[in-house]
Amino acid sequence: MQKDFSKPIGEITTEETNQTMSTLLIALATVSLLVGGIGIMNIMLVCIKEKTKEIGLRKALGAKESDFRIQFLIESTLTSLTGGIVGLLFGIFAVLFLQENFGWTIVLSFPSIGFAFLFSISIGILFGWWPSEYAAKLSPIVALRSE
Repeated sequence: MQKDFSKPIGEITTEETNQTMSTLLIALATVSLLVGGIGIMNIMLVCIKEKTKEIGLRKALGAKESDFRIQFLIESTLTSLTGGIVGLLFGIFAVLFLQENFGWTIVLSFPSIGFAFLFSISIGILFGWWPSEYAAKLSPIVALRSE
């Protein structure tokens, strides 16, 4: 990174600190979303394991693979959306707490809140896809035999 010597030293340090903090915040958010996504995937796999006989019975009665894909994608998306709403409420209360008790100036924008909801939904779809495919591809005979 090349330094800009036309600015005072204090301003350069502030910009570098802000850039470093932004990078760390993005890295932390990425790891958190990855861990949350893996958690959603595990929850969905356990859910499918518990519903294996039901899946086998529905397949034997003529349910299509797309029915299972849609069912489990909706479940994973709602799970991640619920987590997103809880996180958003926690964030709003944290902002209000910091503003009230420490006098910080924090701006909440509606586009960022909308982006958070869209990102939450996309995490649910992304990490719910493989479990929904697994459920859709289960053989009815194998599913009905399992315990």
